[in-house]
Amino acid sequence: MKNLVVFSIVTIIFAASCNTKTTSKKSMNIVPPKADKVEKHLELHGDVRVDNYYWLNDKDDDEVIDYLERENDYYEKMTAHTKDFQKDLFEEMKSRIKEDDESVPYKLNGYYYITRFEKGKDYPIYTRKKDSLEAEEEILFNVNEMAEGHSYYKLSGMSVSPDNKLISFGVDTLSRRKYTIYIKNLESGEVYEEKIPVTTGGSTWANDNKTLFYTRKDEQTLRADRIYKHVLGTDSEKDELVYTEKDETFGTFVYKTKSRKYLVIGSYSTLTSEYRILSAEKPNEEFEIFQKRERGLEYSISHFGKDFYILTNKDKAINFKLMKTSETNTSKDNWEEVIAHRDNVLLEGIDIFKDYLVVNERDNGLNKIHIKPWDNSGSYYLPFTNETYTAYTTQNPEFDTKTLRYSYTSLTNPASLLDFNMETKEQKVLKETEVLGGKFKKDNYDSKRLWATAEDGTKIPVTMVFKKGIKLDGSNPLLQYAYGSYGSTIDPYFSSVRLSLLDRGFIYAIAHVRGGEYLGRNWYEHGKLLQKKNTFTDFIDVSKFLIEEKYTSKDHIYASGGSAGGLLMGAIVNMAPDLYNGVIAAVPFVDVVTTMLDDSIPLTTGEYDEWGNPNDKEYYDYIKSYSPYDNVEAKKYPNMLVTTGLHDSQVQYWEPAKWVAKLRELKKDKNTLLLHTNMDAGHGGASGRFEALKEVAMDYAFILDLEGIKD
Repeated sequence: MKNLVVFSIVTIIFAASCNTKTTSKKSMNIVPPKADKVEKHLELHGDVRVDNYYWLNDKDDDEVIDYLERENDYYEKMTAHTKDFQKDLFEEMKSRIKEDDESVPYKLNGYYYITRFEKGKDYPIYTRKKDSLEAEEEILFNVNEMAEGHSYYKLSGMSVSPDNKLISFGVDTLSRRKYTIYIKNLESGEVYEEKIPVTTGGSTWANDNKTLFYTRKDEQTLRADRIYKHVLGTDSEKDELVYTEKDETFGTFVYKTKSRKYLVIGSYSTLTSEYRILSAEKPNEEFEIFQKRERGLEYSISHFGKDFYILTNKDKAINFKLMKTSETNTSKDNWEEVIAHRDNVLLEGIDIFKDYLVVNERDNGLNKIHIKPWDNSGSYYLPFTNETYTAYTTQNPEFDTKTLRYSYTSLTNPASLLDFNMETKEQKVLKETEVLGGKFKKDNYDSKRLWATAEDGTKIPVTMVFKKGIKLDGSNPLLQYAYGSYGSTIDPYFSSVRLSLLDRGFIYAIAHVRGGEYLGRNWYEHGKLLQKKNTFTDFIDVSKFLIEEKYTSKDHIYASGGSAGGLLMGAIVNMAPDLYNGVIAAVPFVDVVTTMLDDSIPLTTGEYDEWGNPNDKEYYDYIKSYSPYDNVEAKKYPNMLVTTGLHDSQVQYWEPAKWVAKLRELKKDKNTLLLHTNMDAGHGGASGRFEALKEVAMDYAFILDLEGIKD
């Protein structure tokens, strides 16, 4: 459900009704699979739900695997005529990407760190160079070699010891987000025998270079609930338990401040946070609470000098404000205001340097980077002139520097990494992502921001990109994407993969619906809990607006979303099934009532503040009124492709599987309905750099085929 990385977003395509009929006729001889119906009565609050496909929850059942494989076989037969096109799309998208690429180096504790890729290889190579970029390259990890023999491989959470001699790292080979932590000696190259299973993957060194703090997960729910301390050379089974997060609606994590002075344990839920601190020089002492949790009080901490800086919503600062407090008295009663709350500006984060405070803000949906010298010699904003763009600070681990590194991109501009001198105000573009092939020119594309009117009168922002020269006659194919949950904002970003749509006449539109934070914290509050339906109606109203303005038409509009955005897709096909010609729902969260009542499922208890707890009748009734699976009816639905991963730990595979089975049973149309399950992957899909493109090509080909585009 939560945190679907933006880079996993499914982006898709367009359709014509005449070709839809042709496709339907082709498929008449291919019989879709049929799942057995086994009644399961689920009763709560005097209400009985009959779930005929509940049995699909057991992936250890051979019949469940058989059903998923039959669905995959049906998908293969129904899309066999697009296989060559899928390959062509894959090669086209891959050809724009520089295979032998490398990151811009960043410096940390005397070393320059670089990630590079080699031609024909799927995984990164992590390297470093001491003191100078001219120094000999030291390979930390060649993930291509490490991933051999694995259908899925993810290396995460690399953490170098303060003396630069050791590195801890996490490995997941199943895509279940259960990482095993290993430790490597960077001088000898030896990976020590000690290993720590079922963790988040990340870990943090104390300043003694031998003590490592990390987070374990509950085996069943995968909730990050315990912080342990490991001492180098000891048996991890005997590691000391440092902290247990007993509240099942919270998770926990551990990190070190940028100043490297403090180890910090954080506890978080949707609405509340709490931190504990310990000197990184004294790992064997006990953590002290920073400010005890109070429901509704959110805060995060950064250390500078003899003070902590606190980003918080204290005193109803819904868009957050910045405060500070002394190291010696961290209670909220001692917090002093540094940057006041503003009704129209969301304070998103800060970066602290020796001479500067850098503030990341969001004003009217746009990112702003505010630079404030500590000596009050004059604050200023970085100048951005585009109508819509994305800018954020990144890779700033060094404290004593006047250089700010930030990233900039837009729907028409490939991502750039820049260094900005905060004293001289000079900046240098370090790298702009190359788009190979020689065909891409920024001037061939245009982007804009529009405002649609929702049914309650609220103005909904929409950003879009298209090839110049389109006519507003309703004939343009248009892909509309949104996420709309957890306050996660989908900012406009460049995608070379998306060019495969734009160059075939597509318009690509991001609907900034309520449930994200595009227009501030209130934008999120009005798209959650008992106002969740605003997310769905906003999306539908944006679609109607784009049709009314003749950017597209019902025959040519497509919708896409994944995870919680897949819930959005499930809701809109129930609420407005005749509005879209095609919909792609990736790893969709569609069986909301059942999932939110099952506290054994990963994430569930921590999600109550997002969706509501259906053990409360008010929330039960409201969730049931929009839950896609519970609201499938005997009516016509659009063409649909639904994708999932067998090992998905965030949205379990059975949610989309049950949903498709019920749609097959009840829908009253001959439109295409496909379910594809990746039997090796989880929530994020394939792990390889280019393997993931095959999944995008699969999605693109589905809708392009409906539209009648064959090449």
